[in-house]
Amino acid sequence: MDTLTPVATRRDARIAVSTRRPTEFIDLTIRLQQLVAATRVQLGFVNVQTMHTTTAVVVNEHEPLLLADFERQLEQLAPHHGAYRHDDTSVRTVNLTDGERPNGHAHCRALFLPSSASLNVVNGRLQLGRWQRVFLVELDGPRQREVSVVVLGETRP
Repeated sequence: MDTLTPVATRRDARIAVSTRRPTEFIDLTIRLQQLVAATRVQLGFVNVQTMHTTTAVVVNEHEPLLLADFERQLEQLAPHHGAYRHDDTSVRTVNLTDGERPNGHAHCRALFLPSSASLNVVNGRLQLGRWQRVFLVELDGPRQREVSVVVLGETRP
């Protein structure tokens, strides 16, 4: 029987990501495992949250043909060259920036995907199924992106 008293801990971090393509699946799993190991949390949670409205966080399989299928599905849901009122700066009056590129398709794609994932930590490791990986999904790249990560749980003194 373990007689050590658990100690609650919290660690937050930001992961910077440079994307290379308009739509891209960036595997964050190893970086997340490293963050969990650094906290020494044995039992708890990891919350992974994108800091952008044109990215997403998903858990799925890292298999190249499947990722290509996902990209094709996103293109069918919200075609890159579709007509989006968000892209019409002659009528849009809010949240405009100088040199803004048309990205209505990316915002519409993000509507179908989660902006965060909460994952269990057990015995100091992310609890993922055999094929599960954690991805940042770029929907409007290439860009510099940032992901917020919070690890919360119990450590052993």
